[in-house]
Amino acid sequence: MKALMRAGAILISVACVAASGVAQEQPAAKRVKSNKPAPTTTLPAAPAPSTGDIAYGAYQRGLYLTALAEATKRAEATQDPKSMTLIAEIYLNGNGVKQDEKKAAEWYRLAADRGDREAQFGLGLLYLTGRGVARDRAEAARHFQAAAEGGYAPAAYNLALFYVEGQVVPKDIAAAVKWFRAAADQDLADAQYALAGLYQEGTGVAKSQEEAVRWLGRAAALGQIPAMVEYAIALFNGNGVAKDEAGAARLFRRAALAGNAVAQNRLARILFTGRGLPVDPVEGAAWHLLARAQGVADPLLDEFLAKLSKDDQAAAEKRAAARVGGKLPPHT
Repeated sequence: MKALMRAGAILISVACVAASGVAQEQPAAKRVKSNKPAPTTTLPAAPAPSTGDIAYGAYQRGLYLTALAEATKRAEATQDPKSMTLIAEIYLNGNGVKQDEKKAAEWYRLAADRGDREAQFGLGLLYLTGRGVARDRAEAARHFQAAAEGGYAPAAYNLALFYVEGQVVPKDIAAAVKWFRAAADQDLADAQYALAGLYQEGTGVAKSQEEAVRWLGRAAALGQIPAMVEYAIALFNGNGVAKDEAGAARLFRRAALAGNAVAQNRLARILFTGRGLPVDPVEGAAWHLLARAQGVADPLLDEFLAKLSKDDQAAAEKRAAARVGGKLPPHT
């Protein structure tokens, strides 16, 4: 069940698994749980017609009116679906023209009917959000299905979330796994993270920590922050992967710099204990202050902080404040 909840909140949760040693003393942050999927809502990239295409080249250079004129000419002359999708993008985003979501939907539909997967995905998003069309999740699922079958990773991911949710389509974890994997194999990091959660708990697949960590590692390499934190914990403890405290520390630092409170807390512990990095109490205290300001309590680190000299405490506060624009949020 946790894996399903995690998949449903994948774009909005900060996840962290329980671990041992230094990484376990602070309880893992609770995952945000939701019964509603949070599908990928990023619009498809502008379609990529053949090399040298005038409309696409103009669009890439920001010459939107030229792009619109050339794409319209081609769409009318040859019924080219890529040109239709480009026109839809221009109207949807208001690039050089007045934004017109209904007109965007019309062009997406023309391209989708001709099998363009980016248009199918874009139309699905419009139905999901009610932009330019009446909101209709069943229609969104239908268009995501078509785009997913065409090999479009974001659509496969969204379709998997619908199968997890089980409201628009029948709940089907095997189908969710299939589509998460289809997206994950194309290096969609959120799908890799979701698939890792299923392997961690044995939901829809045979339970395998090694396989979970493999997918976490792939998502982490793509910069997916929650996956990076979980992979770092696995590295620190040697859980499903060869133990590497120094490698874990580097990942915790990357995630901490991105603002992840759990990573900030784990990095603080590493810096106070010297496991994976040299001991640096002032730097550790700075990261503890940042994590604490985001609600991650840690009595042990509070004790370490209290034992520092007043000068070191002041230096830690100054460093922490500098990382959040010069003013450290109040501790609650």
